[in-house]
This record gives sequence, structure tokens and C-alpha cells, in this order.
Amino acid sequence: MNYEHLDLSELRVKLDKKEVTSVQLTEYFLARIEKLNPALNAFVTVVRAEALEQAREADAYISSPGENPPLCGIPFAAKDLFCTLGVRTTASSKILDQYIPPYDATVIVKLKEQRAVLVGKTNLDQFAHGSSTETSAFGPTKNPWDTTRIPGGSSGGSAVAVAAGMVPWALGTETGGSIRQPSSLCGISGWKPTYGRVSRHGVIAMASSLDSPGAHAKSVADLVTLANIIAGRDPKDSTTGDRSTNYEVRMKDLKGLRIGVPKEYFPEGLQDEVKQRVMEATEELRKLGAELVEVELPHTKYGSLVYAIVAPAEIASNLSRYDGIRYGHVTGDAKNLLEVYEKSRSEGFGDEAKRRIMTGTYVLSAGYYDAYYKRAQKVRRLIINEFAEVFKTVDVLVAPSSPTVANTLGKAADDPLFGYIADQLNIPSSLAGLPALSVPCGFARPLEGNQPSLDGMPVGLQIIGSQWSEQKVFDVGLAYQTVTDWHRKRPNLE
Repeated sequence: MNYEHLDLSELRVKLDKKEVTSVQLTEYFLARIEKLNPALNAFVTVVRAEALEQAREADAYISSPGENPPLCGIPFAAKDLFCTLGVRTTASSKILDQYIPPYDATVIVKLKEQRAVLVGKTNLDQFAHGSSTETSAFGPTKNPWDTTRIPGGSSGGSAVAVAAGMVPWALGTETGGSIRQPSSLCGISGWKPTYGRVSRHGVIAMASSLDSPGAHAKSVADLVTLANIIAGRDPKDSTTGDRSTNYEVRMKDLKGLRIGVPKEYFPEGLQDEVKQRVMEATEELRKLGAELVEVELPHTKYGSLVYAIVAPAEIASNLSRYDGIRYGHVTGDAKNLLEVYEKSRSEGFGDEAKRRIMTGTYVLSAGYYDAYYKRAQKVRRLIINEFAEVFKTVDVLVAPSSPTVANTLGKAADDPLFGYIADQLNIPSSLAGLPALSVPCGFARPLEGNQPSLDGMPVGLQIIGSQWSEQKVFDVGLAYQTVTDWHRKRPNLE
């Protein structure tokens, strides 16, 4: 049985009918990790013994009377930013290489209550700084569709783990495209929630006003299941909201729905094949009954610039705690306190983290705060207001999830601004705290004048909603996946 091809509802049925045990299912996915991870480098840590123990406990629960939770006995992976009690949590950095958290992130607590089975922690750009998973201290993750290419980032390890069938689903986080972009480049479905929809408690912080934990899965239907479990108010995170989390899998047409197509999200430099696949997807939505409306979001062009100031400022603040005393790598030969700080950080932080710390410290410093950070926050408010106005006339927006298919490995190292440019279609909605999906909408095929090497790489459709409008976003994604089968395509790894 090829369990990697089954979605969460199918796995639930098989477990409930005793056609497979959680132990057997867990061993199956652990075997796939052992086989595929050496080539793909999706996992930083695999917890075989702990996973099998959790699976045995899940089997005992399944054998008892009563209904089973949706994720009971089903394996999953967590991006290595989520704190896991007793399990190494590194943020793919040297400075946290041996950190063992004394507590679980709120999302992990919710999954343990479901008796879901954690099989391991996935690779990411160090501290989530990047869009290619190449800044990891443990080496780059590789795209399963073409191992010479990036998987995107920063949640690249989680996206690859799902795309390669190493787990049925995985936790990710997004600050400025880190779920949507790798989901697009790896040909899977990804959900970035409204800011405050999912608790950040126990998630190693990148930029606190932007970070949004979410998920990667095979389908939107799976993401709806996951949203109902991991979303919700958390007293340990004051930014979480009290809105309902009763999301439904509603298979219906889109009659009466107005879908905005922002012209700014089809910029110069967008690959022809990406644009063509996305426009084909919007035509499918029109056939389902939606009305397509061209809209304008002129402040989009400022999104990457605002992010390049706001994110490093918050990163510099959050990383200040890693000093070799309270947290982080401890140097062995420091002569005084200053040397402890200097050596711990120089040895523990990678180049990208150092760049962002320096930039963030500069824009927050006396004399420059008003000129840079304060002004960027004012433009951020303009972006938020602009989205709010557009959503008075349309229900959701659609656009490419990424301006290109997956680039070749090594490009990010030559371009310090690579992450900001790669995420330019995701950053404005992240700044506004909006919910969004990326769903597969086809593959690049060579057109006249295009490089043949684009052939066969996945393309993603992005669906963006107003704050707290997850159900509308899910409805559009679900409707699209009822009339297409792009989300069922898998890379050939045999």
C-alpha cells in the first residue's frame, strides 16, 4: 500500500477500520525518510523511538471505545522552529544546535492532544531568514521535482517532506511568504493563516508582528482539517483572536463570488509559464461561477521595501537574547563578558542572520528610527488600508504564489536580496496579516524563447482573503481542486 498517496481522511478511515495500525503507518513513513532524506535533506532531526512510542499509545486509544480525533495515529513533521519538549530544536542554526526545550509550543500541545505522531523536525533557512532553505547550518534542502533546484523557504524542509511523501503533512511558519512560496515550488497545498489565528507561543521568533504558524499538506481539504485543530485563542499569546475555528469542507460552485485579479501581482519579470498557468486557473474559477474583477493595489511595489526594514528591526530585537549566557552557543575560550558575546554570536550566527541583525540595529538606532522604521510602518498602514478597501468590492484575490518556478541551487548565496525579491508577491499580504493559500495549478512547459529547463516544475496559485476570512479562502481552493488534479501529482522518486 502506498500510504504516501493518501490524504488525511483516507488515512483516518484505514486506521479506524484497523486496516493499518499507527505503528505500521509510522514505520512506513520512517522508512521513506530513511530512504529519501540523504538526497533531499528535508529533516534535521528524526525521532524514531519517540515516534513509535507515540504510535503505540495512539493504537491503544484507537482500540478503546469512542470516536477518534482526526489526527490520532497519523504521522507529521514540524518545522524546526516549533519548541518540542525533550526534542532538539535548532532553528537550523549553530547557536541553538544542542537546545532541548523544556516545554512544547501551543500548536504541539494541541497535536499531542490529538495523539498525532511527531516523526521529526524539518530543515529551514536559519532562524527562517531566507527563501531557499540554503542558509541552514545543516546544508540546503533540495526540491524533489529536480534536486538541482531549491525548494523555496524558509519552510522548505516541511514542504519537501510533504511533496516527497515522507509525511502526510507538516507544520510550517510564514513571515513573508515562507509557507506559500515553498508550497508553490514543491507542488503542494499550503495555508498561511490570518495573523493571530494560530498561536505563536513556543515558536522561535523571527519578526513578531508578522510570524504566522501554518501548515503544508496534499490538499485544501487536509488544510481545513488542520486549521480546525491548530487555530484558536491562546492565553499564552495575546495576539490570538477569539474568532470561530469551525471551518468546513464545502464542495460547491463559486456563483456570486467576486474574485479580484490585482494587475500589480503580474509584474515585469514574471515568468511567462507562471503567468499562463495562473491565468488558466483563474479561467477555471470563472467556469465555476465566479466573477473575475481586475483590481489595483498600487502600494504593492513598496511591500518588499517595507519588509526589508520592519523584519530586520524585529529580528535584531528577537535575536538579542542569544548571547551565550541566557540562550545559545557558549564559546569555550572567552576572557571576559564582551568576548563571550562576540565569540558566541560570531560562531553561532550565520551570515544572513548577521546581515539582518546589523540592518535591524541600524534602522532602530537613534537618528535613523524616524527616517526608516517609523516611515516604513506608516507605509505598512497604507498597504493594510489599501487591502481593506479592495475587499469591500471583492471576496478574495488571486495571483501567482511565486514570480518564478524553483531556481537552481546557489543563486541565493550570490544575491543578499534574493528572499525579498522571491517573496514580493507574498509580502504585502503578510504585512497586512491576511490569510492565504497556495495551491498547485500546473507545471511549467517550454514556450518559444523560454529555457527548456523550466519544463516539469510546479506552479502555484495564490488565494488571498481579508482578515479572518479563512472559510472563503478555503472555499475557493476546495472548489478549484474539485475540477483539477494538479494537487494529486507527485515527483518520481523511485
